[in-house]
Amino acid sequence: MIEPPAPEARTNRRGRRSRQEILDAAARVMSVRGYAGTSMSTLTKETGLPKSAFYHHFESKAGLLSAVMEQGAHAFFDAMREAHRNPPGAAPPHERLRWYLRRTGDVMENGEEFLRLLLVLVMSREAAEAPEALQTVIAVREEGRAYMARMIRSSFESAGEETTDKIAQALAAFGMVGYDGAFVAFQSEGGKPVAEWMDRLAESIAALGEAIVTKG
Repeated sequence: MIEPPAPEARTNRRGRRSRQEILDAAARVMSVRGYAGTSMSTLTKETGLPKSAFYHHFESKAGLLSAVMEQGAHAFFDAMREAHRNPPGAAPPHERLRWYLRRTGDVMENGEEFLRLLLVLVMSREAAEAPEALQTVIAVREEGRAYMARMIRSSFESAGEETTDKIAQALAAFGMVGYDGAFVAFQSEGGKPVAEWMDRLAESIAALGEAIVTKG
């Protein structure tokens, strides 16, 4: 005979479930309304959970934002690492960049809520109200630049270590700007597939990188 779970185990499972429900609802609502525009009343309506459940798991709305950003960042970069497993072998830089950036575009499509909220926080002063969340925003942007640099470095590895590092350092920030712009275009210009924007970005980075290689 299978014994029913102990009351404490059931309580813990309910607690984990309610915490995840809160995080999912907060990510969804904040990505549309922003941090300032997301009230506890809205979140209780979205989840059907009482305000006491929110304050049981999170000390404040700022703490909730921090947890939302941390969860989103982990999921985003885990998806990036998975998408970029087994890159193509020997190939011209523009082909390798296209491979990387097309898969980065796939991650973009599946991480819309997180990226939308991230850009809202970057472009507004809302995150200043939640210092922990602001630190996560800064860390995500830094990791994003580092990840872009790794993709560029891998694409130009045939140019030699010194030149490859030079290209990556010169173009990582440009690549991030292009990625941000592609996301905005994806959100605002319906009909164009993300792959088209990623291909254009790959061509631009490849051309600039080739110019650096030629200059030596």
